[in-house]
Amino acid sequence: MTRRSRWVALLGSGAMLVATAGCTADDGDTATAAPTAGATAAPAPASVDLPQIIARLQPSVVAVRVGQGLGSGVVFRDGGLILTNEHVVGDRESVEVALADGTRVPARVVAADAVTDLAVLRAERADLPPAPFRTELPPPGEPVVALGSPLGFLNSVTAGIVSGVGREIPGSASQGNALVDLIQTDAAISPGNSGGALADYSGRVIGINDAYLPPQTGAVSIGFAIPAATALDIADDLLDDGRVTQPYLGVAVARLTPQIARSLNAGTDRGVLVRDVDGNGPSAAAGLRPGDIVTQVAGERTDTLEEFLGALRSVEPGQRVSVTYLRDGDTRQTTVTPTAATR
Repeated sequence: MTRRSRWVALLGSGAMLVATAGCTADDGDTATAAPTAGATAAPAPASVDLPQIIARLQPSVVAVRVGQGLGSGVVFRDGGLILTNEHVVGDRESVEVALADGTRVPARVVAADAVTDLAVLRAERADLPPAPFRTELPPPGEPVVALGSPLGFLNSVTAGIVSGVGREIPGSASQGNALVDLIQTDAAISPGNSGGALADYSGRVIGINDAYLPPQTGAVSIGFAIPAATALDIADDLLDDGRVTQPYLGVAVARLTPQIARSLNAGTDRGVLVRDVDGNGPSAAAGLRPGDIVTQVAGERTDTLEEFLGALRSVEPGQRVSVTYLRDGDTRQTTVTPTAATR
């Protein structure tokens, strides 16, 4: 059976200007355009040798050349398999990847998915070192680094923190890309960073850089990455049969903190908070409302956000799914029938 992605789509209300972070036009190994403003780098813990960690990770991060454009990618599996963004490769069947050692090799686009904005490449060099991945979501405030080739500056590193998790960009789903359930960071992400690595201070990839809010929105250093667990699940789907099947619940969820649990008089801090519901989606039809706390999905406990996302891995569009939730301290049950996410 094809592994399902951890993607929960929510149609945002109202459009927001958002820029995907690649490709950028490239006339050489550096660019003349001024980079967008970035945040002050978060200090590394005293016990961390960050330059050494970056040096170990950089061989796993490549530049993806598409004609005159340039994006980034991350080696995620032996055999030269590379993750990048779909908007980096577009409809190309082959690209060129530039490696950290200065060499360039051809790569074939194995499969791509526009909804999740991910693509898998296979480089014609099988000895590329896969990066270590971390599938647990990072907590807000954790220091991170973004690696890639922004504006043609190859092998660039920027630093910041995790600003939030479970983010969605309003209006993005209606524009064709389901940019939801993202990691938000203030590590500077610019055109050309797309498909690169967002990594923790141990050198593990926690996300694939995807988009940022440009300065004309009034934003300062608001960038987004697709969580590693989501990206790896989608990569498996793409390698299985070239397609990604995504159940659409029409609900946005968030981590239930003790403070939020107390404000809701939930009587527990175990579960996942329903933060928003698409009024025309399957969850609304099943009676779920903002403020509900989901404790089980398809018979699996969802004490944490990670468990909620994991419970969706075996869910298919059209499948009736039991959901147990708390409302005003009372335990309730309903059945949600997710639809297929539309492209």
